[in-house]
Amino acid sequence: MVKNFTVGVIGAGRIGKIHIENLLRKIPKANLKIVADIKIDDILKQWATQIGVPKLTSNTDDIFNDPKIEVIIICSSTDTHAKFIQEAAKSNKHVFCEKPIDTDIKRIRETLSVVNKTGIRLMVGFNRRFDRNFMRCHESVATGQIGEPQIIKITSRDPAPPSIDYIKVSGGIFLDMTIHDWDMARFQAESEVEEVYATGGVLIDPEIGKAGDIDTAVAVLKFKSGAIGIIDNSRQSVYGYDQRVEVFGSKGCVVADNEATNTVRVYTAECTNIDKIPYFFMERYMESYSAELINFFECLHKNIEPKPNGEDGLQNVLIAIAAQKSYEKNRPVKISEVEKY
Repeated sequence: MVKNFTVGVIGAGRIGKIHIENLLRKIPKANLKIVADIKIDDILKQWATQIGVPKLTSNTDDIFNDPKIEVIIICSSTDTHAKFIQEAAKSNKHVFCEKPIDTDIKRIRETLSVVNKTGIRLMVGFNRRFDRNFMRCHESVATGQIGEPQIIKITSRDPAPPSIDYIKVSGGIFLDMTIHDWDMARFQAESEVEEVYATGGVLIDPEIGKAGDIDTAVAVLKFKSGAIGIIDNSRQSVYGYDQRVEVFGSKGCVVADNEATNTVRVYTAECTNIDKIPYFFMERYMESYSAELINFFECLHKNIEPKPNGEDGLQNVLIAIAAQKSYEKNRPVKISEVEKY
């Protein structure tokens, strides 16, 4: 008989709602019991009632202190992640946490120490690993179909920049945006990053620069395997959400291109047209969000370590910090230089 896990969710914002709806509709191995959020208004109450949330609370202790809850999904603000992971671990509850664990390396290591001591399972939400196209790329690498990876190219461009208020608290482009690409590069290369060189500028909105960030960036990665990675980011891609991956290897190459919203082509005497690519992550990666939670609960059922895990979360933040230092110092930075932070 397949065990069903009783679940509590902390955070019912945009990403929290996605996970809650997936738990209720697509994951039979999970029984949602409580959703906690710091702000419960009439709109949230109405939404929760409509989709069938059993209990809504503003007190996270209702989740941590409930002995029947075995799993906690953390979708709250970044500054709460480490604290909630530690509380969950001490309560002997498994955790799925949205990225990042924290922006401070010492705090991440403290959290992972608690996780390791208690023996709970921790998965960090780098959902792009579960996109069917990127999974197929990884399969080509893992099975040796394209030989040893030599060059990994990733393009990741948002359709429009976020608000300046968000930019001010985001942690910067390398922690906020590129962190998904650090993880994707490691995933495809099947190797850890040894060194990063990052450069960038403010080419879209001067206000982003005034807020202390950049909006356009390129990073070159050197992996321990010897492979090289190239990542380019932009906060504004006027044609839509541009997400592409290429892995070039000793025996061939695998490419995951953008998907149009449909497969229709219109042919006329003047031109050939296809419809636009998806506008943002809600369209592009929706299936991957359910796929990652399904995988998480399968790992719990089999009592095996989920991936990406806490160590992946740590490595991705280390790369982000090294990239920021590289940008500021205008030189390559080895990951070993920032491991002590």
